[in-house]
Amino acid sequence: MQKRRIGRTDLLVSQICLGSMTWGEQNTEAEGHAQMDLAFARGVNFIDTAELYPIPPKAETQGRTEAIIGSWMKARGNRDNVVLASKVVGRTANEWFRGGRPSKLVRADIFDAIDKSLAKLQTDYLDLYQIHWPERPIPWGSNPTRVGAADKADGPADETPIAETLAVFDELVKAGKIRHLGLSNESSWGLMRFIAESDRQVGPRAASIQNAYNLVNRTFEVNLAEACRREDVALLAYSPLAQGYLTGKYQDGALPKGSRKQLFDRLQRYETPNADEAFSAYAALARQFGMEPALFANAFVTHSPVVTSNIIGATSIAQLETALASAAVDWTEEMQDAVDAVHQRLGNPCP
Repeated sequence: MQKRRIGRTDLLVSQICLGSMTWGEQNTEAEGHAQMDLAFARGVNFIDTAELYPIPPKAETQGRTEAIIGSWMKARGNRDNVVLASKVVGRTANEWFRGGRPSKLVRADIFDAIDKSLAKLQTDYLDLYQIHWPERPIPWGSNPTRVGAADKADGPADETPIAETLAVFDELVKAGKIRHLGLSNESSWGLMRFIAESDRQVGPRAASIQNAYNLVNRTFEVNLAEACRREDVALLAYSPLAQGYLTGKYQDGALPKGSRKQLFDRLQRYETPNADEAFSAYAALARQFGMEPALFANAFVTHSPVVTSNIIGATSIAQLETALASAAVDWTEEMQDAVDAVHQRLGNPCP
């Protein structure tokens, strides 16, 4: 398993990162531990989580995922071998995160979040602490589905300035609670504003950005790829399988029992016009190259030159085995050309 550097930091992470959002909802603690055991035996050293998890977010389950990771690290005694990333929620009206009030990216709320996360994770520090989504509203994945969607970016009147939020992260670094700052679900403008404020010595430099990136959403390549390359910011790509749609399991209206769509019906992001045509095209392409669609879709992300680490997710050991196997795929120029030909024809149907 290759190791790659996150931005300008000293963090060397595996090209595959183990995502965790199903642990505590679709997966038990024991199943979460088994996934971590297998992934780390195969060379993974990077785990991504969030105070929000598990998904779907609910007051009664919030925090379970971090607790499962914490109990695993304590039982294995391996904290020093884990590159650990978590996230603070952005602005939200959900009151269960802060004990009965809405949350914003202000000092009191960020300190409340980090202290709770560290306690659940049973650790003194995080290697990477990410802002789960901006306080200002932006279109999903910076891929507007209609003209004018970006007008929402003006934000609320009491929006917390980026400089104010960044100054809090400076305190967290100096207190030893976190090592590095990461962004998530962020736009080119937001990334560059964070960089500009860090250049003014307001706070730590953003080391990474965690955005959706997959065969049906390559919008990262349009503007963010150049910004990240020139500013040495690592892409931690999430949703490589488009929430399962790129596995082909929902093809022709299928609804497998126990699937996320059957359980929660939260996949509207990947149920846009023209999406089905793209899913079918990539599934057919995968089989032309002798691969299952899930392996092919993961391999595209794992081997993309714009990706530092592919955040995979699984609810079964079999699914995890397939995702991990993408690191060993010989991703050829012929495969990339074939993918690009479909992309040229169908574009980015999903935000």
